[in-house]
Amino acid sequence: MDAHALDCHRRAGRIASECREWAKQNVRPGVRVAWVLETVERMIRERGAEPGFPAQSSRNHVAAHYCSPPGDELEYREGDCVKVDFGVHVDGYVADTAASIDLSTDRRWTRLIQASEAALAAAIATVGVDVPVGDVGAAIERAITGMGFQPVRNLTGHGLGRWKVHTPPQIPNYAERGGGRFRKDSVFAIEPFACTGRGYIKERGKAEVFMMVGPPLSAKGLDRDVLKAIDAWRGLPVARRYFQHLDAIKVEEVITKLAKQGALMRYPPLVEEEGVMVAQTEHSLYLGPDGVEILTA
Repeated sequence: MDAHALDCHRRAGRIASECREWAKQNVRPGVRVAWVLETVERMIRERGAEPGFPAQSSRNHVAAHYCSPPGDELEYREGDCVKVDFGVHVDGYVADTAASIDLSTDRRWTRLIQASEAALAAAIATVGVDVPVGDVGAAIERAITGMGFQPVRNLTGHGLGRWKVHTPPQIPNYAERGGGRFRKDSVFAIEPFACTGRGYIKERGKAEVFMMVGPPLSAKGLDRDVLKAIDAWRGLPVARRYFQHLDAIKVEEVITKLAKQGALMRYPPLVEEEGVMVAQTEHSLYLGPDGVEILTA
């Protein structure tokens, strides 16, 4: 990795950290979810960066990928276990971070959140050059189960690149053989999810987040303005609310056609069973010659 790339990852990480801490202080009962997400993205831009992917805030049994649709009036409620998850990029180099907030007056979800935080700390302490990725998953699993919870087994951490939020390796939240080893001079995100259930999520609900995964097979019938607006993100994930300045019907037509062609992926909310609570904590890391550097500390 050259000096420019590392500097961009570091700047993105500092901005992500600042915005995450703001979100932790401002997620409160009665506050609109969309206001938090849009404010985070505005703060990112004010600091000279751009969102690496749309800011998201999932609650309770929804583990990930809740992204406010246009006109969203959803508010946080007392008793919620809230996740805030977002990315920042500088010149395409991405940092990814997440935190959880307990909105219950009796702090009933604090220990669950602490399990996710402890798992992240254990993972960071395990990472090193040539360490098997599965060893980090084992450290995450031990930390979470040791506090009486379960890791979410079908969500993973991941590598970070230029204009790419998810690259190898996949970093599991449980002990797993294979998966390769950590390489020197790499950037990646570790994101333990701890839950009160079995630890398996599935897709449910309408997708608000999308990502181009290849060029359209045919541009026939695709509105040029909508396609240009999506292309401007250079393959990074986007949200439907990013295109409110365009004709909503045309936006839906383009999303539908691109998805049918296989050029665009949809990312619906990822949910555990109703009543299960999920907490998430995430840092982006650089594994350099001097060891692990937490970019989003």
